[in-house]
Amino acid sequence: MYFLSDTDRKRLIGEILPQTRQAGISEQLRGWNWRNPPLKPLYREPIPMYSVCSKYCPTSRDIYLDRVRNATPSTNENLILGVALHRVVGAAINSFLEGQLPAFDAWYEETLRSRGVSTIYESIRKKSRTAWNQTITECERHTRIRSSEQPHASRRSVLATAIPFLAEHRLRAERLGLLGLLHIDCYDYLRGIVFDLKLGWEEDWHRLTPTGHAIVLESVYETPVDIGCVSYLQFQGDSLATKKDLFYINDDLRSQWIKERNTKQAIVDQRKEPQIAEKCPPDCIYLEACEGDNSTRNQPPRTTRKRTSTHRK
Repeated sequence: MYFLSDTDRKRLIGEILPQTRQAGISEQLRGWNWRNPPLKPLYREPIPMYSVCSKYCPTSRDIYLDRVRNATPSTNENLILGVALHRVVGAAINSFLEGQLPAFDAWYEETLRSRGVSTIYESIRKKSRTAWNQTITECERHTRIRSSEQPHASRRSVLATAIPFLAEHRLRAERLGLLGLLHIDCYDYLRGIVFDLKLGWEEDWHRLTPTGHAIVLESVYETPVDIGCVSYLQFQGDSLATKKDLFYINDDLRSQWIKERNTKQAIVDQRKEPQIAEKCPPDCIYLEACEGDNSTRNQPPRTTRKRTSTHRK
């Protein structure tokens, strides 16, 4: 899921890395400048990273319902699958690195149930097993390649260079106005790439999450993180395909992330109630709460629009 293909590597070396060297990043937009504007939070009320980066709702009303009204979200099979796949891929990588691979079914039952992920959908189990097996296979392949290239290296050295990933990396980011323990899907520490896993299809705003994670990593470790990647998982029957969106985390993306954070912190801190959207995604997890508000205000029925991605973190 996080291993680069030959095409990805060529794009990284020939296009993205030259961009990072030539353009540069404004010092004030680096995470280590969290004490100063514009990174310094304008409001006291912290919000989760997913609230900053989510643009499922056209008016950001979902943020208000979640953080101010404490509305109960609904759920669906695709949402549960998205959560499961994040846990599966991270656990497969970490288990391989630790040299203690559990049996998938036993791990699935114990770990996902304890983390609040439903295990009643057999289709989710099958897809999760596919993701687990594919991740382990990739880890094994890259380890064999690196072992042949470095026959005298220790196992630890081989793994550190064959699988240079901090998977499910956890950080606290209160200094940037964020709430709770942040889970970064994957950070490739050799290439300086921060990954975010998505189930579904591309949206422009999906780049916000790796951007935010890069800023957080810079604030904690005080080292530049200039490259992001959204790794898309798409199931076609029982087969799993991956597609990567590699990009330069430039000033524009960083400024956009700061703007989103400020706007959504203001909604929570000042209890600003956004308007009900005219068009809503049909599987929005706060649709019922919005429909209740809509009926009490005698507003005309809203339409729904097709969603191209169904995963929220």
